[in-house]
Amino acid sequence: MNSFIKWMDGRSRLVKILFCLPFIDILWAIYRILGAVKNQNWLHLVLGIIWIVFGSFIGWVLDLVSIILVNHIFWFQE
Repeated sequence: MNSFIKWMDGRSRLVKILFCLPFIDILWAIYRILGAVKNQNWLHLVLGIIWIVFGSFIGWVLDLVSIILVNHIFWFQE
């Protein structure tokens, strides 16, 4: 779990942008959920699950813009 989070954080900005594309953005959803479990933050876990269900429509756009601007997904810094 921790290795996946570190691996995702260690990718270049270009790779992170590619991961924001529709259907591939599921990697960021997994990243959100694993980060919440790792930090035992149950609110973020619930929000991560909701993101998968409802955020997939516009979530990839939010992630894309956020990666371009601040090199981190649209989410809480943990």
